[in-house]
Amino acid sequence: MGDKGVQYLADVLRVNTTLISLELECNQIGDKGAQHLADALRVNTTLTTLDLGNNRIRDAGLQYIADALKLNRVR
Repeated sequence: MGDKGVQYLADVLRVNTTLISLELECNQIGDKGAQHLADALRVNTTLTTLDLGNNRIRDAGLQYIADALKLNRVR
């Protein structure tokens, strides 16, 4: 999927009202993709589980996600 694919997914997550679990492990997502996801998580109210294991997300990307999770109920 990579960062570009996750950008499109993030656009959908912003308006999602039904998806509660999302498994994105092993999708070559990097810091830019993590930023796209974080932006979506700030407004998404239904997602409760997110798996990002085995991607290329580094400290900067993790910080984006961590900051977004402060405003969300994803675990």
